Amino acid sequence: DPDVVSQPYLANDATAMSVYDAWDITTGTPSVVVAVVDSGVLPHPELAARLLPGYDFVSDLDTANDGDGRDADATDPGDWISQADADSGKFPGCARSDSSWHGTGVAGVIAANANNGKYIAGLDWGVRVLPLRVLGKCDGSYADIYDAIAWAAGLPVPGVPPNPHPAQVINLSLGGISDEPCTAAEDATFAQFLSPGGVRAIVAAAGNDSSDANLHFPSSCPSVISVAATTFGGNRTSYSNFGAS
Repeated sequence: DPDVVSQPYLANDATAMSVYDAWDITTGTPSVVVAVVDSGVLPHPELAARLLPGYDFVSDLDTANDGDGRDADATDPGDWISQADADSGKFPGCARSDSSWHGTGVAGVIAANANNGKYIAGLDWGVRVLPLRVLGKCDGSYADIYDAIAWAAGLPVPGVPPNPHPAQVINLSLGGISDEPCTAAEDATFAQFLSPGGVRAIVAAAGNDSSDANLHFPSSCPSVISVAATTFGGNRTSYSNFGAS
């Protein structure tokens, strides 16, 4: 995989994940499903045969940017903000920007087809990805995110068909600054999705605000695994949130 040189986090040393050693033991299994709760995905050869039928949970039409609300198409139509968008007042706090295609990138880090002479190597060579679209223009809503997590866990969501492929891991590379640490009630919302025979882990970004990770939601919740960002040398990046745990 020619672009594996851009993935120093895979390395077998104390600054990285020692993924090469892990691959000597196992390269993964298609029996595991990871729900990527994000901006949706685009078709890509590195994700061929790895994507399960997902769902678009974005309910706001302006945010959705695809002409409709919730539907069974988790394709990412783009989340760009044009200058006209920024001036319209519909997207407060969001400046002009190009599309991030964030969900596709996250899915690739997790599950890009590996050892095939193309692009990067995903962490798990067998895992299947369940794409759930919750982010669009100027981010998204926690109401949509909660529904997507519930559906990923195999729980019923009003107006949405049952999920035939419940996830064992839920990835949330999203979140925001909160006024206080995760409350017991908020944590209970996430804890209810965890079960020995179902979702084993909910993983969320610690945040990129160079501030107290304890004030970032939802990664500050005890039932959620918070993941910070590191440099190529294994140190915390200048922008990553941080904390004691």
